[in-house]
Amino acid sequence: MRTRPGICARKRRYASHDEAVAAALKAAITLRPYRCALCRQYHLTSRTKGMRSLPREGGA
Repeated sequence: MRTRPGICARKRRYASHDEAVAAALKAAITLRPYRCALCRQYHLTSRTKGMRSLPREGGA
C-alpha cells in the first residue's frame, strides 16, 4: 500500500505496531494498521480487501 505525502500528513501517526493495533481495536469500525513508507511510522486504514484483519477484543 503506497501512501501519498498529503494523505500521510493528515493521518495520525503511531510509533509502534502495538500502539496502532490498540487504537484500531478501540475504533467503532474495522481498521488495520500499516507501516507508512514515507514517515516509517504506522497509520490506520479501513481498506481490508485481501488483507488479514485484526482479531476483535474478547476473542471474537
